[in-house]
Amino acid sequence: MIRILLAEDDNSMREYLKRALERTGYAVDTADSGVSAMPMLEKERYDLLLTDIVMPGMDGIELAQEASKIAPGMRVMFITGFAAVALKNNKTPPNAKVLSKPFHLRDLVLEVDRMFEVGDASGL
Repeated sequence: MIRILLAEDDNSMREYLKRALERTGYAVDTADSGVSAMPMLEKERYDLLLTDIVMPGMDGIELAQEASKIAPGMRVMFITGFAAVALKNNKTPPNAKVLSKPFHLRDLVLEVDRMFEVGDASGL
């Protein structure tokens, strides 16, 4: 089973995304910040880091940079309302995807499916 670490500081968004991804067959752990995600990355193996960019403390870009040191093969997808900032600063991992808010859950699931070449069984 594909394991996802979702780092999102907005409680309702975090739970909403977690449920949607779990309904489509992904195992999802959540963190409410980059800081709280770090120990999880050190203890567990994840296939995907799905992270908001703008978070207090450690932002999503810093989290992705640190995560790439711990798990170089892990894929990264940013979810943000500030996609232009993410793309402009050139600090994102080279193969990272960026999904701009607002987005439909179907778009998120399809992007994750594409990353792992999973067929469209989402039903969303």
